[in-house]
Amino acid sequence: MAEKLTRVACPTCGKEVVWRSENAFRPFCSERCKMIDLGAWANESYKVPAENGTFEEDIERPQ
Repeated sequence: MAEKLTRVACPTCGKEVVWRSENAFRPFCSERCKMIDLGAWANESYKVPAENGTFEEDIERPQ
């Protein structure tokens, strides 16, 4: 019986990728797509919504 392969879409370009441990870039199709995604996080293009939490200016700092 043939092994069922899990396929996912690359989050950056949408190309179909087989989910395998040999793919060092999974879930991305390539290092290029992985780096594009990392750059988007670094540029704060992606944001995780915060609930009522602590903001930087609310933290007491030792003097």
